[in-house]
Amino acid sequence: MNNLRSGFGAALPPVTLNIIIINVILWLAQVVFLRQGINLAELFGLHYIASEGFRVYQLVTYMFLHDSGSFMHVFSNMFAVFMFGRTLEHVWGSKRFLSFYLVTGVGAGLVQLVVAFLRIQSVKSGMSVEAIEEVYSQGYQLLQQNMNYINSAQGSLNIALNSVTVGASGAVFGILLAFGMLFPNAELFIIPFPFPIKAKWFVLGYGVFELIFGISNFSWDNVAHFAHLGGMLFGIFMILYWRKKDRVHGNYY
Repeated sequence: MNNLRSGFGAALPPVTLNIIIINVILWLAQVVFLRQGINLAELFGLHYIASEGFRVYQLVTYMFLHDSGSFMHVFSNMFAVFMFGRTLEHVWGSKRFLSFYLVTGVGAGLVQLVVAFLRIQSVKSGMSVEAIEEVYSQGYQLLQQNMNYINSAQGSLNIALNSVTVGASGAVFGILLAFGMLFPNAELFIIPFPFPIKAKWFVLGYGVFELIFGISNFSWDNVAHFAHLGGMLFGIFMILYWRKKDRVHGNYY
């Protein structure tokens, strides 16, 4: 608990500070460039691997971009990094925290690609070969023009195939998971609840919420819920690996 108190009370450590600065600067750049007709999210956001817009580097770059039309998107993610990331960095050190942030972010992106693959296969199962080929050959360009197919199946396939994922949420959910595992009994005050919630119950509840909404796949919901869960999953793997490694070297946290 002393580590928790020192983490909350100390100045922002370098990795946490730079993550926040980079994300805010890039969000501002997105807004400015978009007004000039350059969509950074299309270039550096994560596309599905079969999309014309996919590039391997997007598995890293997507987590430093956010919805240019929503300041709350970048603010909420960076606020979570500010609140919980600094504590983890004080406990782990900058190198370990940075590797955790990047791995959970990339892991979340990989999970998002797997989920997209499954959804694409589901939509394709009821379509003709000709209709599918048309989407693969023309769908990306249609979305670039803010257009889509009138046919609902083709439209759904086009969205699943060529939509873009941006945001640090996967890494942020990894951070939340880590905080809940390292400080399970820390009490958090979460709006709008008028009472404190222990970190372990907050993380568990949030995970269940993401799972329910991910499975439900509501048409109006454009949040990558399974990417959030992917960040948590890779976070668990990393923490368990480190705990096993640190036990061997006598440095268990």
